[in-house]
Amino acid sequence: MGTSPNNIWCVIPVYNNGSTVADVVRRCRAQMEQVLVVDDGSTDLPLGFYEMLESMGVRYLIHGRNRGKGAAILTALAFLEGEKADYMITIDADGQHYPEDLPAFLELLERQEDLLVVGCRKFEGDNVPGGSRFGRAFANFWLKVETGASCGDCQSGFRAYPVAALAKLRFRCRHYNFETEVLTRCIWGGLKLREVPVRVHYPAREERVSHFRPWLDNLRISLIHVHLVGLRLLPWNAKRIAKAKPEKGPGWGVLLHPAAFLKQLLRENATPGGLAAAAAVGTFLAVLPLPGVHTLAILYVTVRLNLNKIMALAIQNLFMPPLTPFLCIELGYYLRHGHWWTELTFDSVVREMPYRLWEWLLGSLVLAPVFAAAAFVAVFAAARLLAGRRGDE
Repeated sequence: MGTSPNNIWCVIPVYNNGSTVADVVRRCRAQMEQVLVVDDGSTDLPLGFYEMLESMGVRYLIHGRNRGKGAAILTALAFLEGEKADYMITIDADGQHYPEDLPAFLELLERQEDLLVVGCRKFEGDNVPGGSRFGRAFANFWLKVETGASCGDCQSGFRAYPVAALAKLRFRCRHYNFETEVLTRCIWGGLKLREVPVRVHYPAREERVSHFRPWLDNLRISLIHVHLVGLRLLPWNAKRIAKAKPEKGPGWGVLLHPAAFLKQLLRENATPGGLAAAAAVGTFLAVLPLPGVHTLAILYVTVRLNLNKIMALAIQNLFMPPLTPFLCIELGYYLRHGHWWTELTFDSVVREMPYRLWEWLLGSLVLAPVFAAAAFVAVFAAARLLAGRRGDE
């Protein structure tokens, strides 16, 4: 079922982009009939800006103070829900995106419903910030872990959201981290992720205006990833917001084709980062005192986090008893008593077992992160090396 273009709005959140926003609005209005500007407490907008919007038939909403990009998008969402809009397409006001790429979104939205569309930026030219490249790879990796979905540009602000579906969700974030949270929650809710290639313009560094605060905003983004991963580890699924029924998985019939099933497992999230994350998780859980249930714990976590199960299960063999538990107990004993455990006797092991378990746990909480970090680095380096060799062949 398609969606009428008349029910699609272009939303432009703006905060102190006075030198670029007027041009962005004009170009968006040339592509779409319905445009909404949300002024998030700007102090540098040009004189007569709101009169210009009214003359073009552009609607606007105003925040009395700066509340964050996520808050601006949610303000637009509440307004458009009242307007019975089907979709809103968000575009940044800093001139980074090309409004002339809007038709690519409209064409896709007319053909399907329950879509979440992300404009994948083409990082070309001399002025692309190195931090943007790293940030995109970082965000793409965590989206894969949290949802199992692959996206070429999780940090792009050029997106299309279904209004009615989005209004069913509740969000914790109100700043740049909102765009991280909303992407994950929408995919959990059953929306179909689609991408369209879009152009991007980065001016020279001295001309660039950005309100992204590297330390604070990266901290906020990291914290929401921790929160989302924690939610993903819970044994129930998130609220579903899509109309269509979820697609059924392969079912038990896949076990009738073990070779194909094994190939599928080997290829699952088999990027260097994905394999390294699986190795780190498998290592961390293998070191913890979970006798008899290590394999089950690793399987559960890797299934929930969409990690490579073969890697995680294989690497646990490096930490089988007795060496790793002994190292943990030794370290735990030292942390408790200030000296190393040297009385390795039947009495000290069996009769004092409750103390040994406590020391095992204490030592593992120190060694597990260290071993997991080492496994991540080693597997990532090896996987990158092998990928490079395959590329040269």
